[in-house]
Amino acid sequence: MALTLLTGARELLAAHEADLPQRDDLCGAFCGALALRAAGIERYREEPVDQDEVALLAGSVVSGVREPGVLPAGERGRRDYRLSLPTIEDSDVSGTTAGGLVSAIEQIGGGALAAVPLSGPWAGGALGGLFDVAAALERPVTLIANLATHHLWGGRPTAAELLEYLLDGRDCGPLPDWRVGHFSCVIGRVSGPGGSLYAVADTYPSLGRRGIHMQPQERLAAAIERREMPAGGVIAVLATEDAPSLRTEAAGLGLVEGAWDNGTVTRGAAPK
Repeated sequence: MALTLLTGARELLAAHEADLPQRDDLCGAFCGALALRAAGIERYREEPVDQDEVALLAGSVVSGVREPGVLPAGERGRRDYRLSLPTIEDSDVSGTTAGGLVSAIEQIGGGALAAVPLSGPWAGGALGGLFDVAAALERPVTLIANLATHHLWGGRPTAAELLEYLLDGRDCGPLPDWRVGHFSCVIGRVSGPGGSLYAVADTYPSLGRRGIHMQPQERLAAAIERREMPAGGVIAVLATEDAPSLRTEAAGLGLVEGAWDNGTVTRGAAPK
């Protein structure tokens, strides 16, 4: 078996542990802030790079009232926003758009970073191929996945279930923890003769072990497809110098570049 971590993953994990959990409706902004800090970008216009700053620039919208059942079991939610963000009554369309997140990351990155949105298709080996491309980069790179959580394993598989998948390809993990459209960071992979498990840095400590869980490649690819939900995809956040080669390799994998409509609206994005 082989373990592969993306460059910058350890820095991302340090920021992840310090910032858990996300504030309500800011999963995309939370992940964007982690990607920026993994690349060494800590401040923007004298402000800390955090989920609120990314949300403001992305035009994220916060639900006026938290609907029951939208949080993982055991989570109470957070509404201690550092900045004033626009609100909307309909929680079904609150959150962050893929295009807004791309724009915010590149604005905060100040030309040093590119955020490349890839809308799929994710069938076959596209996810594994994209991870291989990212893993070959020497500068920091983060893959932000916009996914449907009900296609994933629950976050706490046993050691036996993990080994049965890695060694024999048996999909025998726990039932999903929840059912929402969501953003998470993909930071590493463990490969075995039976398949590949991807390390996901999630936005709530109750998911997996302090927000870190492992997902089979087939499950993760299906989640990114977001079947039965508005569209999903992956945003690759990487050094601007590395973006052309990633774009070329992604196109060779059959992946289409472009932001997707994940069903979220945007309001009041901060001016550049």
